[in-house]
Parts: sequence; structure tokens; C-alpha cells
Amino acid sequence: MQIYNVSEELDRTFGAEGTESRREAERQAWEEYNAQILLDARKASGMTQSELADRIGADKSYISRVERGLTVPSIAIFYKMVSAMGLSVELR
Repeated sequence: MQIYNVSEELDRTFGAEGTESRREAERQAWEEYNAQILLDARKASGMTQSELADRIGADKSYISRVERGLTVPSIAIFYKMVSAMGLSVELR
């Protein structure tokens, strides 16, 4: 069995920690992670993209773009989305 060094692979693929390329890759990864959380929450709430869009005053394509990580919602829209799904946000 070969040992796999994740840190070396990240450095090789995205650049060393602290470099602009690494920061950009980390930013993009967080955006995709947050998009997946919103997608999972919407599905768990039993809502369609159209229903969520109607509740927040947006269109279905906007919700689709957010869930695919192509659009990052403003914090105000994020809270509207969360509230429309019957959820809340806790900051710690």
C-alpha cells in the first residue's frame, strides 16, 4: 500500500499555501461547498427550485446558478433562502 501525501498533492495542483493560486482554489472550493449545502437543504425541505425562487422573489435560474456554485448570493439573499426553507443560521 502506497502512502498518499495530500499536502504535497495540493501544493502540486494548486500551488503552495499562501500563493494567489492556492487562495483562489480555496475560495472556489468554499463556494462549491456552500452551494452544495444550499442544494442539500432545499432538497431536505422538500422544495423545488421554483418554489424557493418564488418565496424569495427570484427566478428558478438564479437558484440553479447558486446551487451549481456559479453565483454567490449576497448575505441578504442567503438569509432569505434559509428562512424560506424554514431554517436558521447560527453564528458561533
